Amino acid sequence: MSALPVVWFALLGFILLLYTTLDGFDLGAGILSLFLRDEKDRGLVMGSLGSIWDANETWLVLFGGVIFGAFPTVYGLVMSALYLPLILMLAGLIFRAVSFEFRVHSRSKRLWSLCFGWGSVVAGACQGFAFGGVLWGIRSAGGSFTGGPMDWLTPFSVVMALAVLGGYVMLGSTYLVMKTGGALQHLSRRSALAGASVAGAGAVAATILAVEKHSFLAARWLSFPGFLLTLVPFFLSVLSFVSMISGILGGRERLPFASALSFAFFGYLALSANFFPVIVPPSITVYSAASQPEILHIMLVSIGAAIPVLLAYNLYQYWVFRGKVTKNVYEED
Repeated sequence: MSALPVVWFALLGFILLLYTTLDGFDLGAGILSLFLRDEKDRGLVMGSLGSIWDANETWLVLFGGVIFGAFPTVYGLVMSALYLPLILMLAGLIFRAVSFEFRVHSRSKRLWSLCFGWGSVVAGACQGFAFGGVLWGIRSAGGSFTGGPMDWLTPFSVVMALAVLGGYVMLGSTYLVMKTGGALQHLSRRSALAGASVAGAGAVAATILAVEKHSFLAARWLSFPGFLLTLVPFFLSVLSFVSMISGILGGRERLPFASALSFAFFGYLALSANFFPVIVPPSITVYSAASQPEILHIMLVSIGAAIPVLLAYNLYQYWVFRGKVTKNVYEED
């Protein structure tokens, strides 16, 4: 078999991981803003994200383009099966984007603060529902969707939605621990622990449900080298989780965020290794869903050249806007 589908599966997973971690922490910060009483603190949270949030969402656009070109069968199935949560996710992201631009000029700042917060909740929850809908399985025949419009709504997708929201709060809170100080930092530490608890419990529950649904997952853990590709990153994710909790309780500022990113990375690596080569359960594999080799070659040259540029831009952006956020760029009246 050609290695190109495997390469594109890895690239697709890499892009999705970047999106869920980078946009995940600013979605989590948006969710946390709903629990802030002081409008100035909400402005400070938005100010800490004002220069980076749009670049973070670039990876979502790239993800959609890659899956359309490299795995068109998957794109068709996902768009058909998950139309409702994906549309609601876009609506939530639009409300967040508008709130960044309008809040600073509005006399009713609370209105746009609520759009920012609830837009983050809707976008995060819908991403969890969509992710859960795919992992639980999409009914198809001959590459076409054969299910109903609400197939994505299952106990598993509900657990995934809660886990994603908890994970985003964990990422966003640890980010604010690093970027802020005082009472806001103290609140961020507490919310990071709460988010981590929900994310950890959700991950355990989702794993149990997934193993009961898909028998090949348990078999992967008991085979060689399958267990190395799944259990090793799993244990590394557990160590990262412990490091994050230790950093939060120990008063560290940078360690919790770095450990949260590490936890997400190794957890996602274990998940991908568990399901590979299945890309859409129960039976759609990367080989059966991939485009023609010529298309994959052309995409590898073009998008492969673009990814380092996007990464360099992200890194440069974070370097320029490093350090504590002490001035509220969204000045209050």
